Parts: sequence; C-alpha cells; structure tokens
Amino acid sequence: MWDCSGVLAEIATIETPELGDRSYALFTGAGAVVVDPQRDIDRVLSLLSDRGARLTHVVETHIHNDYVSGASELCRATGATLVIPAGESVGYPRRAIADGERIALGDVSLVARHTPGHTATHMTYLLEEDGRAVAAFTGGSMLLGSVGRTDLAGPWVTDRLSHLQHRSARRISEELPDDAAILPTHGFGSLCSAGFPVGAADTADARHQRAENPALLMDEDAFVSRLVAGLDAFPRYYAYIAPRNREGAGKADLDLPPISDARELAERAAAGEWVVDLRDRREFAARHLAGTLAFELSDPLTTYLGWVLPWGSPLSLMGRSREDLAAARRALTRIGIDRIAACGLTEGEHGEDLWAGLATQSYPIAGFRELKLFIGAPGEVVVDVRLGGEWRQGHIGGAIHIPLHELPDRLDDVPAGRVWVHCAAGYRASVAGSLLARAGRTVMVVSDQFANAVDAGLDIVSACD
Repeated sequence: MWDCSGVLAEIATIETPELGDRSYALFTGAGAVVVDPQRDIDRVLSLLSDRGARLTHVVETHIHNDYVSGASELCRATGATLVIPAGESVGYPRRAIADGERIALGDVSLVARHTPGHTATHMTYLLEEDGRAVAAFTGGSMLLGSVGRTDLAGPWVTDRLSHLQHRSARRISEELPDDAAILPTHGFGSLCSAGFPVGAADTADARHQRAENPALLMDEDAFVSRLVAGLDAFPRYYAYIAPRNREGAGKADLDLPPISDARELAERAAAGEWVVDLRDRREFAARHLAGTLAFELSDPLTTYLGWVLPWGSPLSLMGRSREDLAAARRALTRIGIDRIAACGLTEGEHGEDLWAGLATQSYPIAGFRELKLFIGAPGEVVVDVRLGGEWRQGHIGGAIHIPLHELPDRLDDVPAGRVWVHCAAGYRASVAGSLLARAGRTVMVVSDQFANAVDAGLDIVSACD
C-alpha cells in the first residue's frame, strides 16, 4: 500500500509478475478507483471487499496489447464508470476522456494528460489534491528508468510514436514535483517496455526519474535513435489482445476441465496436440510422456507459451497438483488462452506411477562447462534461442541463432547431430529442448546462466567484433 503523505488517499498495488505488469486501486473518501485491471477481477473484488470500498471508476491508460483487460467486466460487476482515452473505439459503454478533463473523487481528483507514444491515444492520470500532483499513473508512458515500447501499432508509425514518447515523458516530468510518485503499469519485466535498462528502484518518484530516465536525460533525436535500435521481437499473441480489449473480453473462466487419465494425455501428444508439462525443467528432462512439452510453472510461462503456441490450437496441461493446474489456467486466461482441452496429473496422490505402460522420454541437463568439452567436435551442434538483441550483445562462437519463437517453424534449419540448446538462464532452452525432442532430435539442454559461458572458457563474440 502506497500512502500519499498528507493526501486523503491510499494506493494499493496489484502485481502480475509473470507479465511484468501492475494494476492499482486508489482509495479515497469518495470510494475507490482501479487503474488498468487484469482480466481476473476476483483479485480486485476481494481487495475492495476487504476495504469495504465502493468502486466508482475503472480507468484505462490505454488499450493493452500484453494482457486481456478486466475493465469492462469489472464495471459490469460493480456498476462503476469505465474511463477510456478519447479516440478509441470500443464495443462497450464508457466515458471517453480527453486531455485536461478531471475525474472528481471527493477531496482529490484525477487529471487526464494525453501522453502518446506507447499508443497514439495513451493517457497518463495525475492524482491531484489542492492543485498539486502527488502521483502519476503513467501506464506505458514514463516507466521506471525506461518508457513503453513504441512499435506495437506497426513499423509505419514507430518513428513518429517514438518522438511523441519523448515529448510525453518530458511533459509529465515538467508537471510533477520531486516527491510525486511514478506509478506505471508496465516495466517490471514486461515486454511492453522499451529496450532501456530499467532503474534499480522498485518504486520511484519524479526526482529519481529525472536523474535516471533516458527520456529525461537525452535529447529527442538521440533518444529516438537509441529506443528504436533497442526494440526487439514481441510475443505474437499481442496481435490478438488489443482487438479483444476493444471488443470487451467478458468474464474469465478459471474452472478446470475434469482430470483426464495419463493415457488420454499421451494420445493427445502422439496426435501432435500441445500437451504442456508444468513441472520443474529437471524433473521433465529426467522423465516425461513422449511428445509433451516443457513449460515450467514460473513467471516466464505465460509469455513464452503464449508466444510459441499456435494461436487457437488445442492445449492440454499436466501438473503435479490441481493447484498447479489452476495457477497455470489463471495465468493463461490473462492473455486470452481460454480453451484448455484436457488436464492431467503427473503423479498419483499416493506417489503411484501414472505412466506405467506408456511411452516416456528423457534427455540430459548440462551446463556451459560440459558444453565446453564438446563444442566444435563432429556431430555437436549449438543452438542459441535468445532474442536478437541478446545475440548481438554476445554469443558463443560457432553457435546457430534461432530465437525460441521461431523454432517451431524452423526445426529443419537445425543441422544434423546432437543439439546443445541454450538461452540466458535455462527456461527457454528447456522449452526448445522439448520441441526438438518431440521432433526426434537428440538434445542436451543447457540450464545455466549465460554469464557462466565466459567462466567456462567458451569463445564469446558480438556483433561489433
């Protein structure tokens, strides 16, 4: 809870770490306002109930690309007014707010500031008391040590939006006193953040941003050049999210289908369907149902499964417990993956082997020191599945670069031989290893920090070498 010192308001943060996003609930004497809610609104409703607060407004800074919004459904459930930036066409009732308009909240108010850049219609909302700004809900405009990326609307407007992003950040900075809180939606690992190193502080005020944010330190042309050069690929599911948010997503279904037996899951995998195993990557590597895919239940799950899964394809989940299955179901609902064809458990309630008599596979987990022993030998292939920007900063000499999101369509580009697959820390390598194993390849998954490649004595080259 962030307490506006001297202000009749409190701000609660609702975090979604797997997407690197935050929503906010603002409590005032006049009720409550929620900013940029995620689709699973039960978290918000529970917070409101705990506080005994009446929701009066739900405010969107922009139409989101990286998650399905819960704004329209939250308003339907509570009777609150939905506020959307002017200029956006949506399929549900809302108040279109323009630059300079106010939302009165008793002794405080929210003031809209048009801050184009992340999107063309983007709004920042200043929390004011007695004409003084004490906080800014900046959405995808000014982030902590960075800004929102400017290429999501298409390459034909990226340059223009990048210039506007610089001006928007400057505009907000000029209006804020040093101690005003900066409260962005993106920027905590979100791929909606541009390619600047973010500040070390988890929270920040305007003073810190003026000292560390590139948009406030660099001139416009230099900033735009650096921003655009740092933009990398973004998840392809983004293309489906913004249209759905304009239509209104409806209520999230968090229920699981009935638990299926292992044979049904094995048959689905054998038929080429996506059957995802949520266990730890090392457990998966030690033994898994043939043809299943490794997506460990941790923060990267949502982004990378949403990125590589053919959109709309049947998806089944396997996990150690019903709780793990439910957690994955919730996470995937946030990015619009609503259809779960089947669910299954990876072990019995009393430890019994549910896979007896079914085809299973395994492959080794290694580190960069093991790779060093074999690199360059006949029949040994190294595949780097990191993003382009990571590859350009430094990669193993002789490695082949195939970003994870391209791998399902480029399996034939992997040369014959035993495949050593690596990323920056191991998550993407594990996914890639399971895709290659499903395709019948012999794999060695490197689950190790890329920084250890240097310590292991591997030759690291960069795009500048």
